[in-house]
Amino acid sequence: MAGVVESREWQLAAYAPEGVPTSDHLKLRTVTLSLDVDSIPDHHLIVQNIFISVDPYQRTLMSGLEDGLYFPQSKLNEVVSATTIARVIRSKDSSYREGLPGFAAWVGIEVLGDPKPGSNVFVSAAAGGVGMFAGQLAKLKGCRVIGSTGSDEKVKLIKEEFGYDDAFNYKTETDLDAALSKYFPNGIDIYFDNVGGEMLEAVLNHVNRHARIPVCGMISQYKKIWTERQGVRNLLNMVGKEVRMEGFLVGSHLNRFGDFAKEMESYIKEGKISSKLKIYHGIESYLESLGSLFTSSNFGKVIIEVKK
Repeated sequence: MAGVVESREWQLAAYAPEGVPTSDHLKLRTVTLSLDVDSIPDHHLIVQNIFISVDPYQRTLMSGLEDGLYFPQSKLNEVVSATTIARVIRSKDSSYREGLPGFAAWVGIEVLGDPKPGSNVFVSAAAGGVGMFAGQLAKLKGCRVIGSTGSDEKVKLIKEEFGYDDAFNYKTETDLDAALSKYFPNGIDIYFDNVGGEMLEAVLNHVNRHARIPVCGMISQYKKIWTERQGVRNLLNMVGKEVRMEGFLVGSHLNRFGDFAKEMESYIKEGKISSKLKIYHGIESYLESLGSLFTSSNFGKVIIEVKK
């Protein structure tokens, strides 16, 4: 293999406080990379990316605003970070980074949700990379599971492919209180929150006593500056009903990764868990793939296939 190769990478050229980042904010550049093992610092490695994970949290790194977002902001002119599946081609370290969506769903449902047979579970963004697993895991625990999505096609998908008991399109059933009354006549025991905002506020009007709300993300708020984000006005319901709401990052639960891997391996071998991928091709498709996360066009886990 040659001693020097060219590598393409996306860098953050300007912060994007609002909306979806564009080519004004992100630039694709070509750099040269030495493959000489002596040029690699100890405990580092060089990889050839095969697949790149595109995730909503990446948007929160690009606002330039230190206003309560849960990750430090990326620095200007630095490379956009992402989780990848890659081939190690030079190494001074044997460690690697694991994938996240299935683990995030497992932490939220299994660890924080404490599901019981017959529990009423609601999952928002249910056709997304995390939501599709959260609903299936809850079903495997004997729960009744309802999901919300942004299109009728996604409603059909999560019912037919992911086994949800029912689902609704929040863009057509816009009265969220009425929708939740319809689908949860006996209240909500677990709400796996991926969106925040109006949906979270509506859910708090329908939770049962001692309900659990694992907060995985709030994608409805990521594109807004903090003064325009929607506040939740009925948090007092958490007191009267003794609701436990907890935000989480999977990095704080890596001590449970072995339990997750063992359980998921069994489910996959038995055909009890299914998934759906939306695959973009070529690193130049990053802007398009990132933007798709904030529209109803996205199904399942978004990844970029860099090299076959």
